[in-house]
Amino acid sequence: MFRTMRREERQMTPEAAKSLLKAGKTGVLACLGDGGYPYALPLNYVYHQDKIYFHTAKEGHKVDAVLKNPKVSFALVGADKIVSAEYTTHYSSVIAFGRARIAEGEERVKASRALNERLAGDRPEAEREKSVNECESAYIIAIDIEHLTGKAHEACQ
Repeated sequence: MFRTMRREERQMTPEAAKSLLKAGKTGVLACLGDGGYPYALPLNYVYHQDKIYFHTAKEGHKVDAVLKNPKVSFALVGADKIVSAEYTTHYSSVIAFGRARIAEGEERVKASRALNERLAGDRPEAEREKSVNECESAYIIAIDIEHLTGKAHEACQ
């Protein structure tokens, strides 16, 4: 169902792709938006227990799109460097394909803790835990990854 990479020599190992996904800061979620138009937006995330998690308001374009059609992709550029002498860019990137869903119960709590640690790890633990327990205004969305691929060119491998 998923295509093979055209430039196979640039394909990362699965471990390297996961490592880049874990280290990244901002990714781009792509889904099917209103009127059948693609909808892509940057967001904070955490890669935790082989899933991608992010938080979202309980209403809006993003949550409407993923609830209507859960098939999504998520892209991350880990590094890029223009190499003018070669008329190219050296880079590393990851693309994940999967299905988005609302995380609930213990999964939601664990994902919220992982997100809070990533986004506010410098804040006191008690404050972060209070945020996990009291946040009722947002969903935590999980992306169950069905296919993950990483690609790197030259020095960014």
